[in-house]
Amino acid sequence: MKGILLGAAVGYVLGARAGRERYDQIVRAYRALVDHPAVQGAAGIVRAKVSEKTGFGKPRQAANADGHRRDPVIPRA
Repeated sequence: MKGILLGAAVGYVLGARAGRERYDQIVRAYRALVDHPAVQGAAGIVRAKVSEKTGFGKPRQAANADGHRRDPVIPRA
């Protein structure tokens, strides 16, 4: 138990020393990576493949050939 508390205390002190500058540096690096055109292109390809395989993200048909929606019938108990 004492080891866990000591580890948490050391981590807190080292993290506090790194401070806001390090946090901002990490956020800037993350945003630069995410906003990179190659990453955006790869994400678009992945989204398209997932949509193709799962049907998730495709527009739903609002009506059948007769113009009526097909709602499921829920039997009453």
